[in-house]
Amino acid sequence: MAVNIEKMHDEMTSLVEVRTMNYTDLKQVIAVEQRAYPHPWTLGIFRDCLRVGHNAWVMTLDNVVIGYGIVMLSPGEAHILNVCIDPQYQGKGLGRYLLRHLVKKSNQTDIDMVLLEVRRSNTNAQLLYQSEGFHELGVRKAYYPADNGREDAIILAKYLSNSS
Repeated sequence: MAVNIEKMHDEMTSLVEVRTMNYTDLKQVIAVEQRAYPHPWTLGIFRDCLRVGHNAWVMTLDNVVIGYGIVMLSPGEAHILNVCIDPQYQGKGLGRYLLRHLVKKSNQTDIDMVLLEVRRSNTNAQLLYQSEGFHELGVRKAYYPADNGREDAIILAKYLSNSS
């Protein structure tokens, strides 16, 4: 029996909701963060992002947080600070769906491009970003903590036309 991956992705994305993140979501957000990353953000970092007014969203399935994204807006650009899908829900098109949401919401503001960093070792995320129109701008040396010291970040950008 052939499986239609696109149909499966569409069905999965129709079951989720993306809404504004609030402080009451942080317990679930930090749990996803800790499952997803060997060097997770702290609760304090998430609180600070909300406190300073960064755009932040959660993706929920049956009112349970399964992903989130945080974007810092500055003149002319949106910087995706963190985008994450719970590991048990990865590979189902939800990361692409959330990324598109972040870009779309950012494109409703007066910006020309979206920036993000990705670990050099995270080839799956790099492929996703490239397939969504992001291009490499450069490298931040020793940007991320790693088990063996530090890891480089690849800086990616997507230029917007403000018509998406």
